[in-house]
Amino acid sequence: MSAIPEGLKYSAEHEWVAEASDAGTVRIGITDFAQDALGDVVYVDLPEVGTEVESGSAVGEIESTKSVSDIFAPVSGRVTAVNEDLDGEPGLVNTAPYEGGWLFEVEPSEAAQLDALMDAAGYTDQVG
Repeated sequence: MSAIPEGLKYSAEHEWVAEASDAGTVRIGITDFAQDALGDVVYVDLPEVGTEVESGSAVGEIESTKSVSDIFAPVSGRVTAVNEDLDGEPGLVNTAPYEGGWLFEVEPSEAAQLDALMDAAGYTDQVG
């Protein structure tokens, strides 16, 4: 298994959360562990900008050659951006899950929500 990046937060549903470039927003993607389990990603269905999402709820889908899996919101808030590069190149989720393969950005309704997520060590224990 590949290294799990430090400095990110992780959900039990295998999403990662990072501080985004815009103050007050977070960037969300799926972990390398999740993309590896999915296989080759062929389509990504993301929430629309402006959508209110609730932590733990399904907000989109990732379709791979093996299956279709839900994307869950690791925090509640408003979607502020989606990765439009995935429309033409969904495989970025496989090749660069922590960089170019990010999914969407959210302005969390409460910053304290991030404290409830796992750090890299906690996530390593979960998938280890």
